[in-house]
Amino acid sequence: MEKLKINQWAEEDRPREKMMALGSEALSNAELLAILIGSGSTKESAVDLMKRVLNDCNNNLNTLGKKTIHELCQYNGIGEAKAISILAACELGKRRQAESPEERPKLETATRIYNEMIAQMKDLDVEEFWALYLNQNYRLIKKVRIARGGISETTVDIRIIIREAVLCNATIMAVCHNHPSGSLTPSRADNELTRGIQRACELMHIHFMDHVIVTDGQYYSFHEVGKC
Repeated sequence: MEKLKINQWAEEDRPREKMMALGSEALSNAELLAILIGSGSTKESAVDLMKRVLNDCNNNLNTLGKKTIHELCQYNGIGEAKAISILAACELGKRRQAESPEERPKLETATRIYNEMIAQMKDLDVEEFWALYLNQNYRLIKKVRIARGGISETTVDIRIIIREAVLCNATIMAVCHNHPSGSLTPSRADNELTRGIQRACELMHIHFMDHVIVTDGQYYSFHEVGKC
């Protein structure tokens, strides 16, 4: 009986689609390696090929990483390009293991938010609005520029702010924008936007910690004055 090619498998069983749906941790080593090499041979799928290679390595990735390009090329369906991809992935895994985890900045105060953002905002001649997404320990997950506008204001879509928070699993959020004029006084639009973001965060059970207005050398914190 002729074996089915991967593109003939049920979609939820294909390695790439499975990774998209369930995450990389749901895939076996053979499936992850199959994504790297892309295809197998006329006799077996990429997954079956990598199962066979791993079996010859006692299903040990360290042993696989010690193979040479020449040794991997002895398998039908693996040429130099695929062998190099496999060994490059093994080397990256080894280097990652040797690396220390990146220390994410802790942004639990307006001062720390200001210090995080001032370098990229102080010389702007237009307003930019940024959202900072944090985990439950106030460690920065990521920061996203939501909007860029004119000299005195910019248009911000609250739906985008919340969508990004959900996508990165943030439990705490802060926002900030600059005033190119140097004024620290929030505008009526700034106050209304802050209240709108706070209501949206309450609905989504996200802690909205602050809205910080940044100028060169100073900041205004809605939280510190009791407005959020």
